[in-house]
Amino acid sequence: MNEAIADIRKDYKLKSLLEEDVLADPLKQFSVWWNEAVNSKIDEVNAMTLASATPEGIPSARIVLLKGLSNEGFFFFTNYQSHKGTELAKNPHTALVFFWKELERQVRIEGTVEKLSEADSDAYFASRPAGSKIGAWASPQSIPIAGRTIIEENVLKYEQLFGDENIPRPPHWGGYIVKPVKVEFWQGRRSRLHDRILYSKQNEEWKIERLAP
Repeated sequence: MNEAIADIRKDYKLKSLLEEDVLADPLKQFSVWWNEAVNSKIDEVNAMTLASATPEGIPSARIVLLKGLSNEGFFFFTNYQSHKGTELAKNPHTALVFFWKELERQVRIEGTVEKLSEADSDAYFASRPAGSKIGAWASPQSIPIAGRTIIEENVLKYEQLFGDENIPRPPHWGGYIVKPVKVEFWQGRRSRLHDRILYSKQNEEWKIERLAP
């Protein structure tokens, strides 16, 4: 089995990434790559790995979905009382990873997280399908439960309580913004000699460097 795993390999050859190709602001550069990824019809293009850690530095990671982008950072939404939510409340340092294999590209982001305003969370929650809104009420996310019937019973309870219109946002559910201090753009190249361009925030300015592959 280990030999079979070790034999899995791919040589990257689609594109290059040179210093003269990138914009001065990493969020603007991300927007360029984002638009190219969207236009490439990548499945779940907004899927990203979110890493959090305890105050002692014990990490955990999971896939969440990017739900917005501004000149300040990256938005996602979740249950504030979930495993990630409780970790982020105690340790706001976080990291994101996007991997768009169809374009042989990866973006790594390091920064700090803050809650979005209640108005922003309300606005996004209002745009969700009714089933997703009920699900936010029905699931005590990350908490051990006796079985799936607990969730199914909760769904019925909240459907009867709210119906399918004007479902309010739960107070324990809302958005975050990840404000980056480092952003690395990775473009796969032949023979593992990849292009890596790193943006580091220094005194509100962005420093751009090439990293060895």
